[in-house]
Amino acid sequence: MRPDTPAENVDHTAEAARLERTAGLYPEDAEALLLRAAAHLELSGDRPAATTLYDRLLSSSQGLENPHLVRALKASNLWEYDHEAEARAIIDGIRTAAPRDPAPWVIVAESLESHDELEAAEATFTEAVTLLLPDGTEPPQSLHPLLFGRHRVRRMRGLPHDDRDTLADALHTSPVPLDELHDPKRVWSLGSENPAELKAEIQRLRAELGAYREALSRPFPVAMLHWPAAELTELLSAYPTLSVEYPSHEQHLATIESSLRELASSGTPNLGIVTGTVPSYEAFAASEGASPSDVILLPQYATTLAARGRAVAWPPQAGAGCWCGSGRAYGECHGLLEGAGSL
Repeated sequence: MRPDTPAENVDHTAEAARLERTAGLYPEDAEALLLRAAAHLELSGDRPAATTLYDRLLSSSQGLENPHLVRALKASNLWEYDHEAEARAIIDGIRTAAPRDPAPWVIVAESLESHDELEAAEATFTEAVTLLLPDGTEPPQSLHPLLFGRHRVRRMRGLPHDDRDTLADALHTSPVPLDELHDPKRVWSLGSENPAELKAEIQRLRAELGAYREALSRPFPVAMLHWPAAELTELLSAYPTLSVEYPSHEQHLATIESSLRELASSGTPNLGIVTGTVPSYEAFAASEGASPSDVILLPQYATTLAARGRAVAWPPQAGAGCWCGSGRAYGECHGLLEGAGSL
């Protein structure tokens, strides 16, 4: 839940204010937008203001989608400006609650790790992996950070590999092997008096950071607008002139897939899909002072949904369901190399 743009390219205070204003316009997205605003405030150095936003979310009369995530972020932030006791109490509460979402576990474990609480960090990572990844099951993408974090902390503690460390090694795809990436000597080498060792480590860190920044270089995805079948039927019933844009639902789905493939082949990164609804689209049109039947409004609507954090990354992860909602795996649906246009 951290900002997705490089630090040196952003006025974090201004971006936080913009996100707060956007949250006021779109209360249904307030949780995600305010979390991003709080992250920008943390990066600006205004950690008390970030805590105020976390408290605002936690005291909201509207139910949160992930209250444990908000508490975890609050704890991590508190510890960074000398509120260790309160942070520890929140972390203990999260571990006791045992949330089924991996994100809060990752945040509290990394907070413990960053304050040299390696034994507690390892225990937290292990609790999460044990809870969320039963033996013999294939870990989804969302659990990879837990396995990688656990591997890192155990490496720092000098512990021998176990089955879960081996699994983390197998899942890791970076050119730098996980054992090397998590080698404690890499940390120590940064304090070396040997110029060659120090230069080599700095170059390696720059390469890793460059790859990370490249992946996060866009503030939100380039997103294609997807209408589920029922929504498209309702849309065309209310605004029949849009049938020129959407001759059929099948063609609509095929166009999305082919357009995304063309963008990917041209080198466009950070692609996604946003799902529209007729009431949301009509509200957007009203806010723009335009008619929903105006075809040029459609890409603007898609961009706005993406900016509000509504985009789903494309292509889906291996084995994940297809973005079209068919219930089939992506590789067996629109992910087929041949015949995607006929689906």
